[in-house]
Amino acid sequence: MTDAGKPAAARAPASGAKPAGPGKPVAARAPASGGKPARARKPAGPEAPAGAEEPLPPRLAAALVAFERHLRAERSLSPHTVRAYTGDIRSLLEHACRDGAQTPDGLGLAQLRSWLAVQHGSGAARATLARRGAAARTFTAFAHRRGWLAIDPGPQLGTLKTRRTLPHVLRQDEMEAVLADLDAAGRRAEQVTGAGPSSGSEASGAQPEERVAAAVALRDAAILELFYATGIRVSELCGLDADRLDQGRRTVRVRGKGDKERTVPVGVPALRAVTRWLDGGRPELATGASGQALFLGVRGGRLDPRTARRIVHERLREAGTVRDTGPHGLRHTAATHLLEGGADLRSVQEILGHSSPATTQIYTHVSIERLKSSYRQAHPRA
Repeated sequence: MTDAGKPAAARAPASGAKPAGPGKPVAARAPASGGKPARARKPAGPEAPAGAEEPLPPRLAAALVAFERHLRAERSLSPHTVRAYTGDIRSLLEHACRDGAQTPDGLGLAQLRSWLAVQHGSGAARATLARRGAAARTFTAFAHRRGWLAIDPGPQLGTLKTRRTLPHVLRQDEMEAVLADLDAAGRRAEQVTGAGPSSGSEASGAQPEERVAAAVALRDAAILELFYATGIRVSELCGLDADRLDQGRRTVRVRGKGDKERTVPVGVPALRAVTRWLDGGRPELATGASGQALFLGVRGGRLDPRTARRIVHERLREAGTVRDTGPHGLRHTAATHLLEGGADLRSVQEILGHSSPATTQIYTHVSIERLKSSYRQAHPRA
């Protein structure tokens, strides 16, 4: 009967019975009891897998909720940034809690540094460490303003400098080839949807699935044209409403980071592609739930960023470009081609929505590198 008793012992945590010994795997699963074993659940520190979050003490949990509300409502940061910063600070507070902190005033420079040291030891990239350091400084400044910290330790935390890499861009001839293919596909799709100047009978015989495919082709052509013409971010494109496009003035009003709105010029080819989509493609996909969204998914809802990224990758691959890139790569490409065409840095900064010209200056390095590359290839004594 000794063997028959083992399963009962293995299930001891569920019944509240004392486990066989503190070093057994059973003890590591003891969080179901709600007591001290919760601290043994996550010995690896802040890099534990998703779903294994430790319960924070009430004061720390309330501070985290207030911080998230501050980022979302007061600073109007993007959902992605709010999610990243909130996750970083939860990790920091869990780390401080394991050091004995129960309230925000227990968070000091030692905890900040040891937390980042754990992150570094777990193999986090320099860019990730820099972002987590920025999140920590933002939180301690917020806690200090709220009176939770007598002294803000954030400014004493060193700022990790990341290695800035040159953005990946497509050549002008590559972009011209991609957009020419999309324009040809758009013209064919226009005939299927019935919005073309000479569609007529061709559209009447099209099957529903053919009309949907044609609408998707019109949408995808408009998306890539608009990305390249304006250099807007993928979140900005997906958030556009149809009334944001001013066809008479050839501009689009974009709501960017920090809820800041800017007006961006749109070229004639991009405007033509978007007009085709609005006239012939969007009505095919629109439903009652579409609202005013400029770009729609195949089910009629507002296009989401993940789908937009997939569209860019797929269309560039179909066009046979040597280099693959996504919406952010098209943003880099648009900025670089503007500078190569003679645009001044301040204008490019306004178009891209950068708050600082230092962010835009990276594109000057791209142009210089391309110039040096051309020089090395062409000059006999390079």
